[in-house]
Amino acid sequence: MLSALGCSTGHVGDPKTGLSAGRRGGGSGDGAELGADGGAVVDGGAQSGPYVGSASAARRLSRAELDNTLSDLLGDDTAPASRLLAEDLFAPYDNDYPTQRASGALIDSLETLAANVAPRIAHDKTLRKKLVSCTPSSASDASCFSMVVQDFTRRAFRRPVTKTETDAYMSLLAFATESNDFYTGVELLIRSVLQDPEFLYRIERGTKTSDAQLFDLNDHELAVRLSYLLWGSTPDAALDADADAGHLHDAGMRVAIAKRMLEDPRARTQLHRFHAMWLGYRAIPQTPALAAAFSRETSALIDRVVFDEPQDYLNVFTFDQTYLDDTLADHYGLPRPSGGKGWVSYGKSGRAGILSQGAVLSAFGKFSDTSPTQRGIFVRTRLLCEQLMPPPPNVMADKPPAGSGNAVCKYDRYAEHRSNASCAGCHSLTDGIGFGLENYGLAGVYRTHDDGHPECTIAGKGEILGVGTFSGPAELGKLLVDQNLVQACIVQQFLRFAIGRAPEGNELDALSALSDDFGAAKHELAKLILSYIESDAFARRLEPK
Repeated sequence: MLSALGCSTGHVGDPKTGLSAGRRGGGSGDGAELGADGGAVVDGGAQSGPYVGSASAARRLSRAELDNTLSDLLGDDTAPASRLLAEDLFAPYDNDYPTQRASGALIDSLETLAANVAPRIAHDKTLRKKLVSCTPSSASDASCFSMVVQDFTRRAFRRPVTKTETDAYMSLLAFATESNDFYTGVELLIRSVLQDPEFLYRIERGTKTSDAQLFDLNDHELAVRLSYLLWGSTPDAALDADADAGHLHDAGMRVAIAKRMLEDPRARTQLHRFHAMWLGYRAIPQTPALAAAFSRETSALIDRVVFDEPQDYLNVFTFDQTYLDDTLADHYGLPRPSGGKGWVSYGKSGRAGILSQGAVLSAFGKFSDTSPTQRGIFVRTRLLCEQLMPPPPNVMADKPPAGSGNAVCKYDRYAEHRSNASCAGCHSLTDGIGFGLENYGLAGVYRTHDDGHPECTIAGKGEILGVGTFSGPAELGKLLVDQNLVQACIVQQFLRFAIGRAPEGNELDALSALSDDFGAAKHELAKLILSYIESDAFARRLEPK
């Protein structure tokens, strides 16, 4: 009966706090078919006081982080990791380090990656300039090779390196001498370094504090945290110099550096990517042209609210304009923008904010159509940070509800969820939300009836059980904001992305503190990010018991 999920209402979180009811003593739950998308999992952790940090001393770079790093480090813009490595698990973020597992297949893929990148860089006169700053006098020029080794290992390992470490790579010069080609040695150096755990993992050692579980990170480790949080890539020369100068352990200077980094275009790209994973539109079932138009529209809204005209971030759910070109305006049935692209008022269309945009509306369909259940799960898990249990083993989740008799209309077919007591408890939490968005098809186009069935009129009335009713994305966005439902979850989603896992234990105290800071800052997202970076929590890591 449960065509999309099986859940217990006892595991549904409190939308006011974003924390999971019934979960304060332990356990976890998955966000049904969307994966573990939200709720804070509490393990009754033992550390004292609010604390947020990585509970692992090593986090492997994701495919996207590897691609960005190889681009910034070597000038390789071919996205080799995305081409050659298996896709990361999105739950909903791709940097969830507890899910990372080493395997023979991974090791083989990393070797293939290194073998693909190294010769292209080493034997391309233009690309290798970023790596080789000296001119070798011969194939066996040890002085020049030593300079290359020292510079490359330091940048690749994202910290100062020791003579012992660099000496280990000097043996590769023998192969350059044997082949009478200095750049053979450079190629082997690249291949070796790209397979070194110090490159593939963000390794945080830190220094012990008075609390045996807590370690203060050093300046270079903090630089790495900053760069991968804000840019999804390795520190640049300026950030590395700041680390050398010892600037990052000072909270005030760290914030000043972060502000500078937020002005870099990579910060916008990283924030766009965070939203695409959080709101589920990183991969949608649309043509490349339409998907690209949707992406431009959504990115423009994020940029305007966060960067260009910094304002209350909650406005992304209620904004009364959207960024269109002529094609997308025609697609939505909105006025064309002046000059062929630009901001257009939603007017009385019933649309407002990001929930009205094709990117989000395309993200949670099923069976080649919209799914009221999937859209409801999206709101519950990703916007309210609630947890929904996965379907029971005996539920055929891959078949759409059939309803009774010869039901044709979707609302009648989904009556199966409402009439069966074993289904209704869960689906009353999700389907009512989804039906409030049914007037907007899988490509975001307004419709008055089910696709292909003009006799099936869509009422478009929705409800968040126990909160209120709405009709369409504009009213849903307003309800989420006005009833204070989404604020805490925004902070939780950001924090989950930042630390690479769901917050747990006493970290929920820090989560609460960040939520307070978010409110005090009138919900400006950049200020939330800076508040986290300024905190002691950002500067430490936790050693698990």
